Amino acid sequence: MELPLHARASRLDVGVVSAGRVGAVLGAALARAGHRVVAATAVSTASRARAAALLPGVPLLPADEVARRAGLLLLAVPDDALADLVAGLAETGALRPGQLVVHTSGRHGTGVLAPATAVGALPVALHPVLPFTGTAEDRLAGVGFGITAPDLLRPIGEALVVEVGGEPVHVREELRPLWHAALAHGANHLVTLVSSAAELLREAGADDPAAVLAPLLHAALDGALRRGDGALTGPVARGDAGTVAAHLTALPPDVRPAYAALARLTADRALGSGRLTADQAAGLLAVL
Repeated sequence: MELPLHARASRLDVGVVSAGRVGAVLGAALARAGHRVVAATAVSTASRARAAALLPGVPLLPADEVARRAGLLLLAVPDDALADLVAGLAETGALRPGQLVVHTSGRHGTGVLAPATAVGALPVALHPVLPFTGTAEDRLAGVGFGITAPDLLRPIGEALVVEVGGEPVHVREELRPLWHAALAHGANHLVTLVSSAAELLREAGADDPAAVLAPLLHAALDGALRRGDGALTGPVARGDAGTVAAHLTALPPDVRPAYAALARLTADRALGSGRLTADQAAGLLAVL
């Protein structure tokens, strides 16, 4: 497949569907890189306010009109809405040969863009690894972007990521669900875990749980990123089954299953990395 002139050009007319937290921020970043945002969709009051703040002067139009105006169509909609959106745009004739169609879904690769590819559009999946707030405070410098694209389009995806300050990470089509699961497991569950720990500390008497947790969590995160399982500490890593049993007794019923599941996973990893002996692990697992 040969790239048409407009796709090879350094500056593109960008259409954004939609001006949610991700779309508005990426649209603004592409504009700062020298591209021209020509249209966007924004239905909710929040999206319209976001578009006004981050994409000032950009006309707000229906999705098919946005697509018709764009040389690069950025689809920043929820994962489950993406397939129907792409199919609908293709059916209405809003997509065309040579048009770059880029989505930001973590779960999907380029397969979900098959209706666009069938009419000659150029498919690229770019997933930014950032918990977006949808404000000017979102910074893309150094943020990883999972890129899935046909070989010919990989340099296009890389260029777009680099232009907005990100770091390209190539992900094979069949591994996109694993990529997304790893990120959700690490980030989304971390928020749940920290919030839960803060509530428990408050019940234990801490007036400012965040202040208590901050040094511990910063050190744990830094150690985990630098040393992996080598950073494991605490009663599970020491094989202290009695302490773990006391924890399970003290924890409220709604937290106990999560603690036990994570403790089992921690014991498995500590055993695999040589931090625990088989006997220590067996004692822990008996308690858990």
